[in-house]
Amino acid sequence: MAKATRLVPIHPSLVALLGDMIKEYGLKPSSLLFPGEKGGMLAGSVFRRVRAKAREEILSDHEFKSPTGKRVYDLRRTCLTTWLNGGIPQAEVAEGAGNSVTVLLAICARCIVGQRDDYLRRVESLQDLPPLAA
Repeated sequence: MAKATRLVPIHPSLVALLGDMIKEYGLKPSSLLFPGEKGGMLAGSVFRRVRAKAREEILSDHEFKSPTGKRVYDLRRTCLTTWLNGGIPQAEVAEGAGNSVTVLLAICARCIVGQRDDYLRRVESLQDLPPLAA
């Protein structure tokens, strides 16, 4: 049985960072990027503990106390919301997320901010009346 895959865009700087790590550590396609102590899968408890410490070190006090990125899954929603707020079409964001537009909007619709003024300008410009003849 083939595994389902989908293309998901990531920032070029992340591609470069991961590429550097792969080269530096001589990783192969079957290698783990973050192996456990004995070379196997990293224990979830270790991952959560290290991640919690990193969040506290990196984020401002306000960000740390917010729900943004509190769980790994929250980062997915943060990413999707960022794309929507950046004006990426809903269908593109939904495809990258592996969701329908309906599901995407059920999750993220209230998080989309800062676009209303632009939309209103665009609607008004589409409906401009021609100048009156003198």
